[in-house]
Amino acid sequence: MPNIAQAKIFFGSKEESKTHQQERRSPFDGSVVSRSPICNVDDTLRALTVAKSATKIASSTPLSQRIMWLEDVAQKLDATKEDFALMLAKEVAKPIAFARVEVERCVETIKLTAMELANLHGETISTDVMPSGKKTMAYFRREPVGVVACITPFNFPLNLVAHKIAPALGAGNCVVLKPTPEAPMTAYMFAKLFVESKYAVKDALSVVYGDAEVGSALVTSNIPRVISFTGSVPVGHIIIKQAGIKKVSLELGGNAATYIDKSANLQLASSRCAFGAFYNSGQVCISLQRIYVNEDIYDEFAELIAKETQKLKVGSPYEEDTFMGPLIDEESRKRAKNWVESAKKEGAKVISGGDEIDGIFPPTVMADVTDDMNIICEEVFAPIVSLVKVPSYEVAIDKMNNSPYGLQFSTFTNDLGLVQRFIDDAQCGGVVVNDIPTLRFDVQPYGGSKLSGVGREGPKWALEEFTEVKSVVICP
Repeated sequence: MPNIAQAKIFFGSKEESKTHQQERRSPFDGSVVSRSPICNVDDTLRALTVAKSATKIASSTPLSQRIMWLEDVAQKLDATKEDFALMLAKEVAKPIAFARVEVERCVETIKLTAMELANLHGETISTDVMPSGKKTMAYFRREPVGVVACITPFNFPLNLVAHKIAPALGAGNCVVLKPTPEAPMTAYMFAKLFVESKYAVKDALSVVYGDAEVGSALVTSNIPRVISFTGSVPVGHIIIKQAGIKKVSLELGGNAATYIDKSANLQLASSRCAFGAFYNSGQVCISLQRIYVNEDIYDEFAELIAKETQKLKVGSPYEEDTFMGPLIDEESRKRAKNWVESAKKEGAKVISGGDEIDGIFPPTVMADVTDDMNIICEEVFAPIVSLVKVPSYEVAIDKMNNSPYGLQFSTFTNDLGLVQRFIDDAQCGGVVVNDIPTLRFDVQPYGGSKLSGVGREGPKWALEEFTEVKSVVICP
């Protein structure tokens, strides 16, 4: 079937396939959109061995070449962005307009990484600062760790790959990438840009496909010095237990919340909250899940967000004006329905959505939600947002912080004093004022506290994750 895209393995710069293949079906219409080789432990170990063998060449490659490598990939990605956007729409049913945004952000992530590479440096140290010391020439510098294993998720299967492999390769490492099984062709197309670039470091990037078996082989091997993972908390726990003595960077789940103060612009807040809760079908670590609303404006805000939600078009990811398509799979759709039914039985009510539209679970707003309901305690990872009435900011921030997650929070307010308190009080990796916690700029540090993860992404911070400090002392 020549119209079905075929992904291949990269053992370094060598491209191969296998007899055993896995089909990827569109979450929208069930059609087969891509195929990928089914890899095993032997394939994974082979890729790791290739990467280890290439580390000396990678680390000695001039910085100028590595920067030109990234710039070349960014340029080629930009020139073929419609092909990538269409593949995102096919493999993960991302609405085409937002798929284009992801490609554009990916281009920018690579460019930002190239810019930050010029600033990857150490500093001199005065070793005679204390009486026990003496004057020397002392400094530290950053060096590549060697091999980095990158494991990426389905919700942003292009840009989140870039956030890992661009800094890792740019810093002079070799990488073995295990992309999400839901978007193998997207990863293959992207990796091909790196491998086929005229500035590429030979064998620096490998790509293997699979799930738990392949992931475990990557994590438990002694070859990678860094494991960089984005995904669920349960898998994060497994990685921590299996990894051994190596650096581990985890970007895990969230239960993002916002507080709507009575001084807020309610029209702005309702519009942005509808976007933040239902963007990418709610399948975002920082998807807005909990909205704490001051009781003085609760009814007004509830009416406004219900109206804003009803404006969102749900349907085919291939139509230009579609805001939201289907969830990634049938299991996710059933889980979303169960969340809503459970909350209704506990006393919450649906004020928008709740009933499927042509087999797609719709944007759903739940009102009168309380702290003891399951829907607000766990990460739902679905297009569901819960409204909770609170008497004050103090109560709201206590409820926001009373979560095992701490990725990003936000508030809508025109009270400057409250803004200052919120920045201090919020127990999370990032705060946003007068916008949704779903807001993320790729140039910023990104990561969370508590169960939301360890380490930070963003080109500058990823470069630090993927390098080690070497201290140097030269005595006279």
